[in-house]
Amino acid sequence: MMKIIQSVLLSLLLSISVSVFAAPVDINKADAATLSAELVGVGEKKAEAIVAYRDANGPFKSSAELMNVKGIAEATLKKNADNIIIK
Repeated sequence: MMKIIQSVLLSLLLSISVSVFAAPVDINKADAATLSAELVGVGEKKAEAIVAYRDANGPFKSSAELMNVKGIAEATLKKNADNIIIK
């Protein structure tokens, strides 16, 4: 029984650490699935909104411009500061 509990806890720990260490993502090239997978606090709907904003307004000039997208606040931007690339 103890081995089962240890296995479950290890699995949970590994799944949490994978989500904490997201890969850098170019917000001007990534699709919605990539954005939602790599950016902390950005789900499918917010990722789709980012892509829609980019399609309507052209490429992002800075990561701060993400705050023009509905649902993206400064806290989300701060959480992802090290993971956002703009090329």
